[in-house]
Amino acid sequence: MSDPWLSIIGLGENGPAGLTDASRTALQEAEIIFGGPRHLDLVSAADKGQPWPVPFSIAPVLAARGKKVAVLASGDPFWHGAGGSLAAHLEPGEWLSYPVPSTFALAANHLAWRLEDTLCLGLHAAPFQRLLPLLAPKTRLICTLRDGAAPSELASWLTQQGFGASQLTIMERLGGPQQRLRTAQADGFDLDDIQAPVAVAITAIGRGGLSRASGLADDMFHSDGQITKRPIRALTLSALAPRPGQLLWDIGGGSGSISVEWCLAAPGARALIFEQRTQRSENINLNAAKFGLTHRMSLVIGQAPKILEAQELPDTVFIGGGASQALLDQLWQILPTGTRVVANGVTLETETLLMTAHAQHGGHLMKAEIAEVSPLGSMRGWQRARPVLQWSVTR
Repeated sequence: MSDPWLSIIGLGENGPAGLTDASRTALQEAEIIFGGPRHLDLVSAADKGQPWPVPFSIAPVLAARGKKVAVLASGDPFWHGAGGSLAAHLEPGEWLSYPVPSTFALAANHLAWRLEDTLCLGLHAAPFQRLLPLLAPKTRLICTLRDGAAPSELASWLTQQGFGASQLTIMERLGGPQQRLRTAQADGFDLDDIQAPVAVAITAIGRGGLSRASGLADDMFHSDGQITKRPIRALTLSALAPRPGQLLWDIGGGSGSISVEWCLAAPGARALIFEQRTQRSENINLNAAKFGLTHRMSLVIGQAPKILEAQELPDTVFIGGGASQALLDQLWQILPTGTRVVANGVTLETETLLMTAHAQHGGHLMKAEIAEVSPLGSMRGWQRARPVLQWSVTR
């Protein structure tokens, strides 16, 4: 299209003064202007203005196709803004974007932080748990938050994670005449009257943080005892070989620990968990929430292989429970060439099944026998876990 109907306009706290001539023209020519109430007030949208619906939806914008429409977004529309959500439903020639400096860029310039060395997160519509895999001593992060109450809540959460000594810079209404920057330590946070929009810069100070190696401690997970134990989980993640953006089918999810570590291992990795026991769904959901992965882990209650029908096909499959010949046959029929399959077995029946599958399809077969020290009377001895047979293969 030579004449795009939609203009996506980045807007700062300085309002129209920060816009380019082209974006001002697009705004003036718009028949409808979508934005938050604050944005609409900044540009004096008047009768043209339509606030975003609650809950947020881009449907009203798409319904206005054919009219001249402007969408107002904070800063850079394609960095935690509405730009990506809109463009996914539009052809390239339907829209133009006019960005201004993002909140992250403004914050980094105030702090003299190198933006390429700083982690940037949009927490205005996401839980603080998204920070959990990123917290480590000396890490620098900039986070957008939902409202003026959120910085105090973030400070309390950081303190609970053992990072109460972290230094926070609270940045209100950056880039405009009412901007304000204040500092506080997380465990002594006492700032009030915080005005949105607000961002917080964190210099993380604390002990520990979440290990990025596979094989987190078992007690970090909610579980009814049905969990792939730490050493075997580490071996299993190595065999699964997570990669950015890939989808895992976790069949027989148990506590969901494999899916959690899969998602933590690679940016954008997702997991679809199949579990036939409804009573385990609570632990799976609790673990997804604890690690900030509810947006990347999904649960389907039902028994494989029937429940696999009509699901998005995966890049990798893990069978942690419920392996059967019917399941393997179904997987071999529906999985695309190149899909990775890893299956663990502890029973004689499952061992026989996996050894037969190895003979038929090839791949790698391994038995892991783990022993750990435990009390033996007044002394100590080796406590052996059940051997685990693992078959891994590429379809």
